[in-house]
Amino acid sequence: MIQLRTIILSLLLLLLIPFADVSAQSDKQRQQENWITFAVSMYDKGDFDGAMTMLKSVIDQDPECDAAYYYMALSSLGKRDADAAEVYFRQAVELDHGNFWYRQRLAALYAATNRPELAIDIYEGLLKDFPKKSDLYIQLVELYAARQEFEKALDTLDEIETVFGKSESTAVYRFNFLRGMNRQEEAFKSLEDYNKEYSSPYVLTALADWQISMYNDSTALCYYDEALDIAPDYAPALLGKAETLRMTRKYDGYFEVLEQFVSDPLTPVQGKNDYLTAIIQRTDPKFMKSFTPQMDSVLEKAVQAHPSDSTMMSLAGIWYYSTDRKPEAAKWFRLNADTYPESVGARASLVEFLMYAEMWADLSEEGRQAFEHFPQESAFLELASVGDYNLGRYEEVLELCDKVLEVSPADSSKTLRAWSTKGDIYHRLGDAKKAYKAYDKALKINPDYVYVLNNYAYYLSEEGKNLNKAYLMSRRTVEAEPDNATYLDTFGWILYLQGKALEAKPFFKKAMLYGGKDSAVIMDHYAEVLYALKEYDLAFVYWNLAKKKNADGDVPDLEERIALRKKNMKK
Repeated sequence: MIQLRTIILSLLLLLLIPFADVSAQSDKQRQQENWITFAVSMYDKGDFDGAMTMLKSVIDQDPECDAAYYYMALSSLGKRDADAAEVYFRQAVELDHGNFWYRQRLAALYAATNRPELAIDIYEGLLKDFPKKSDLYIQLVELYAARQEFEKALDTLDEIETVFGKSESTAVYRFNFLRGMNRQEEAFKSLEDYNKEYSSPYVLTALADWQISMYNDSTALCYYDEALDIAPDYAPALLGKAETLRMTRKYDGYFEVLEQFVSDPLTPVQGKNDYLTAIIQRTDPKFMKSFTPQMDSVLEKAVQAHPSDSTMMSLAGIWYYSTDRKPEAAKWFRLNADTYPESVGARASLVEFLMYAEMWADLSEEGRQAFEHFPQESAFLELASVGDYNLGRYEEVLELCDKVLEVSPADSSKTLRAWSTKGDIYHRLGDAKKAYKAYDKALKINPDYVYVLNNYAYYLSEEGKNLNKAYLMSRRTVEAEPDNATYLDTFGWILYLQGKALEAKPFFKKAMLYGGKDSAVIMDHYAEVLYALKEYDLAFVYWNLAKKKNADGDVPDLEERIALRKKNMKK
């Protein structure tokens, strides 16, 4: 059955390609026409190879079929082969130089492949043959600008206005070119003159933006207001005015205008999202704390303006989380997930928020629910396991790791993390044999996985056995990440256990420079090394520092060992 789409394409092609009168066509010509029609259909479906095969058959029978070369060029572009496309476009142009589209597409290809001089030659020729094609003038203007041939660009703008009359777009083009030529006063006068004759929000906003660049804030605000008098909801003017008020610390006016900007449902949501995200992420926290109620109102109005947009709800959640209001943030993330139950992104935003907010029980539950809804996304199981781990539910973590291995056996990154986690959990449960087997499986997937190499080495050192194996693994971690305090500590500690305290000392000194002073364990280890080297005063300095960092009991016997070391010194 011939599809309606194919019939339509056939009819369109008859309009676009100049064939002889149908009644007078030969069987050979009709066959060519049908082949090209089906080739166009294949091209439209993305089957570029199939289209080219059929078109080559046409060319074999008729080497002067310009339409076949044209569609060969388009199919080549579909395959990202610009060189071949150029050859075919040039052949089409050579066969039918009067065809506008052949020449235009060749010029566009030259422009896209950074050969503006060739594109300009074609466009200039096209304008002689098609002087009423306004888009040709604009393309020429942009090419001249790219080559910084501003005088030619200005001359072309004059031609546009001669043929088509003045317009705000040409006025702003001229304004920007004159600015680029450092003819500031002339630029301003040209746009002002246009504005006096044809006032528009677009032009007024351009004038305001220029005043901002000249640090004339009050004048800029006047232009923005003029623009808004004409079009009260004109988004560029609203945003420009809002930013000007913010920069000049007129915050009452700022939030009033900002609310107006975000409340208009016709303004694209992406622009609002980008601006609000930048404000939330980059603005001084003290400022945001001072104006929290105003920002709450802005975010709520933005969501109301776009009730069907997931990103805006997610942004509201981020805002409340950034201002330390976890319950309110959770409300927004849950509302987002509930409103868009089929959105993986909405569900992921909720689960990731729960992880960052350290809401472990909710994370465990929501991660599992998300996986049930999206059974191919085993990342939700990994996040649920983070919740279980922090709740001390180690057996549940192991079950989730096994599920990840079952669901994503071909995903090496996920299986690597699963085996790594299983190793950590088995060690925590006191089953060193299973822990090391899990680590071995992880290292079989990635022998250079420094996280496992470090943990494996450290746990071996804790047992005081296989120190040579531990040494070799730990050495690879400090070679890979020489500024990692944890890895430096492990390697230094292994050296100490091997009776090489003097060799261990430099690694601990370096660890102190890269965060080691934040760890009671690392400073305790360093103190032991110093004590072994009979640097007693410095050793007790680090032990005292370790005591202050040991509030969580990471080193359970610290006080007793310090007392014992003092006692031994007195003997």
